[in-house]
Amino acid sequence: MKDVMGRQPNGISLKSPRELALMREAGEVVAETKAKLKKAIGPGITTRELDRIAEEAIRGRGAEPSFKGYTGPGVIPFPGTICVSLNEEIVHGIPGDRVLRDGDLISVDVGAIVGGFHGDSAFTAGVGAITEEAQSLLDATYEALHEGIARAVAGARIGDISSAVQNYSEGLGYSVVRQYVGHGIGRAMHEEPQVPNYGMPGRGPMLRNGMTIAIEPMLNTGGWEAVQLDDGWTVVTADGSLSAHFEDTIAVTENGAEILTTLEDDRG
Repeated sequence: MKDVMGRQPNGISLKSPRELALMREAGEVVAETKAKLKKAIGPGITTRELDRIAEEAIRGRGAEPSFKGYTGPGVIPFPGTICVSLNEEIVHGIPGDRVLRDGDLISVDVGAIVGGFHGDSAFTAGVGAITEEAQSLLDATYEALHEGIARAVAGARIGDISSAVQNYSEGLGYSVVRQYVGHGIGRAMHEEPQVPNYGMPGRGPMLRNGMTIAIEPMLNTGGWEAVQLDDGWTVVTADGSLSAHFEDTIAVTENGAEILTTLEDDRG
């Protein structure tokens, strides 16, 4: 059941065919931007330069960056087009003068708005030659995302996604960040429902045809606890361990999830 605004009684929006078309376009902009960033990532480039590349790519398609000026939990509006987080940084790293070095692990979060609707996606990549530990973490986080996506079918529940991510990740010996979760997405970047990366199957809101959500596992090699830095945005692992992050915006259908923010294999 939904009301005349296309919302279920719990406030979760169901997207119309027109709205889904706009989200597909926003997702395509995000996917193309990610592809350009992956080509640019390498030793010697600054995170500010990556931010410039992303902003040019997004605005060049007539879209708007979702993150620039965003006034979430930070002490200042977010100043970048993308979030760039290195090594022990989990999410929300601010682009700046940091230079990428061989062996770094870099997580990049990209968002774009088309016609008032958002697309949101993230990936983690190695800079040059990375350690086996870092590569294994990257691969596990990518696979955890797709374990969750595979459960995103109409009639299932949010907990089915959450438990799939948790069981896969912890089964490999990684911890799952708990303070930060996936989310509904549409006219706002963050809508209901929350999509945790841990939980019990069969629990939480039911997934319905037309729901759009962002699934985003964040895995650490150490403990799951996270700490926000004094800049009000950057979140790091409490124990200094490595972290990785993958995310895609998906639309729920009766036949499974339609991934809106990925061109093909999105592994970094």
